[in-house]
Amino acid sequence: MSRTQWYWPVVVIWLAGIGAAGQFAKISVTFDQIGLLYPEAGASLGFALSILGTAGILLGVVSGVLASRIGIRRTLIGGLALSAVVSLVQALGLSFDAFLVSRVVEGLAHLAIVVAAPALIARVAPEEKRAFSLTLWGTFFGVAFALFAWAGRPLVASYGVQAMFLAHAIWMAGSVVAVSLFKPPEDAPSAPGGLSVGGLLKRHWEIYRSPFLNAAAVGWLFYTFCFVSLLTLIPPFIAPEWRTFTVGAMPFMSMVSSMTLGVWLLRYLSVLQVIVCGFLASAGAAAMLLILPGAPLVCLIFAGALGLIQGASFALVPVLNETAADRADANGVFAQAGNLGNTIGTPVLLGVLAVSGYCGMIVVILAALLAGAFAHLGLARARARKSVIR
Repeated sequence: MSRTQWYWPVVVIWLAGIGAAGQFAKISVTFDQIGLLYPEAGASLGFALSILGTAGILLGVVSGVLASRIGIRRTLIGGLALSAVVSLVQALGLSFDAFLVSRVVEGLAHLAIVVAAPALIARVAPEEKRAFSLTLWGTFFGVAFALFAWAGRPLVASYGVQAMFLAHAIWMAGSVVAVSLFKPPEDAPSAPGGLSVGGLLKRHWEIYRSPFLNAAAVGWLFYTFCFVSLLTLIPPFIAPEWRTFTVGAMPFMSMVSSMTLGVWLLRYLSVLQVIVCGFLASAGAAAMLLILPGAPLVCLIFAGALGLIQGASFALVPVLNETAADRADANGVFAQAGNLGNTIGTPVLLGVLAVSGYCGMIVVILAALLAGAFAHLGLARARARKSVIR
């Protein structure tokens, strides 16, 4: 692939990633309308959103192993195609139970996309553009939520929820076509075998033990634990006149910080140093929130600091792992950690909030951010020791 044409595949994969994030956003942003569509669901309606992450928690590492054997590009195309079919079926109208089943299948498609896409970006982008390209990839969730808020809700208001499902199906089908138009060189296939239960368990153990394969995932667990839960639980503590603006601006601030300050810092610091700086800056902002509870400006600073972690974490995978198979495995455990953090963060902090109030919640967030920084530093020391032994 021409070194001057790297940007086209990267943008195509990024757009496909926005569609993958849309699998979450199409339910989250229009949750009230989903409730009207399924009034019989009651308290079970929350599963319509959370069940999507189940596949990532249970099968994150498995998906990485499979992707490295099937082929990264084929895995991405398969995930996009399956997502398009599921959204199309949802647009036809389903009972609530059938809709939940479709969301489980959609979770498998989401997992295939988020494991394969960053690995493919790392392959098609030249080395000097790789960190920038993966930082761009790291914005896909924020962009998707903004897009569905700005365009999805008006579409639903005018034509109903099924129209949004149909639009999402068309987006994913278009992504299948676009990704199919470029053909990066395939890496040598992984060695056969290892797909038995024993082989998969052994590979899980190898990945969890490796400070190269698990580094990005360990930090990502602390990041996702804090970010989604804070967005969910901080609004009542923000002044009502600033609440809507602040909560809406926080994901946008994170995205802007990642693509501006984060990219600039990568010119002078290593990817790992940018991540650690992001954790420490976020911890500092959390400490400020103890002094200034719910202050809108501090909330935006907090989100901006988290943006440094967001983009650089994706860029860390190819820095530490050279082969496509290792990158797929690292992205698999990365997806697993992210889904786990998103799933447990809000319930844990909600429990802390009920027992210890606002200050207790912020202290736990502060502790998690510091733990993320020290975990990365500890893993860096472990990698240094392994390099010396080698």
